[in-house]
Amino acid sequence: MLYSTVAPAEKRRLFRERLATGELLRFPGAFNPLSARLIAQKGFEGVYISGAVLSADLGLPDIGLTTLTEVAGRGQQIARMTDLPAIIDADTGFGEPMNVARTIQTLEDAGLAGMHIEDQINPKRCGHLDGKAVVDQDTAVKRIRAAVDARRDANFLIMARTDIAAVDGLQAAVDRAKALVDAGADAIFPEAMRSLDEFAAVRDAVDVPILANMTEFGKSDLFSVDQLRDVGVNIVIWPVSLLRIAMGAASRALDTLTDEGHLTSKLGEMQHRADLYDLVDYESYNHFDANVFTFDITR
Repeated sequence: MLYSTVAPAEKRRLFRERLATGELLRFPGAFNPLSARLIAQKGFEGVYISGAVLSADLGLPDIGLTTLTEVAGRGQQIARMTDLPAIIDADTGFGEPMNVARTIQTLEDAGLAGMHIEDQINPKRCGHLDGKAVVDQDTAVKRIRAAVDARRDANFLIMARTDIAAVDGLQAAVDRAKALVDAGADAIFPEAMRSLDEFAAVRDAVDVPILANMTEFGKSDLFSVDQLRDVGVNIVIWPVSLLRIAMGAASRALDTLTDEGHLTSKLGEMQHRADLYDLVDYESYNHFDANVFTFDITR
């Protein structure tokens, strides 16, 4: 009822223990708190909170327009709704190294299990678009060092994302990944890998977990969980998938409403009221007020 009964520090500890086993953990992207509960109900290992989704939710493009306050606030709303660990996209850290330090502590306070910070310049852009530019290695390293120094909970995961492969090639990505691990990164997110061999090259280069981004309509092929597991990937995210599916369904429903004047033909595609009430755990609220759950939701 209400929010998760697992404290954020405990979520982080359990997450780090599971990550250390080397198994592949699946983190679908939640586009709101309710979808995070659905991800948990379906048996996934974690929740991902995408910067692109947060931007889109505000009607904005993914070019660094969101603020730390907006991201941390939405992250808290999502993370507290499930016992699963939640990893959030912190873009370029919302400023210079001192700002990065504040970002880390703010996201810790918001109850996140971890975050990733990238090496793009400001304003950044979606990792699967052309025309990206990255900062020099010294700046990228300073961001990670600032994040590590600011962290208060050792189990809070600091992941370094590098976009340099699209700019200077795979070897540059491997070299930067090594430097970011040396700076203290707990995990590496090599963005826009084009093949399983590229993921394998990064895997071979570092001794920390790596993440694969399986976003649709991007630079990477949509590899299966089994394929990614076979090359040593430890976390896989589908950052925007649920939002895309939901928005696609909403668009088709509005077309139907325009064409038919009602949504009777769409009832089979809708989440039933009974399923919604089960997901929000309506019945448990009776523990506090016996007048809350006094109706039949099966019809």
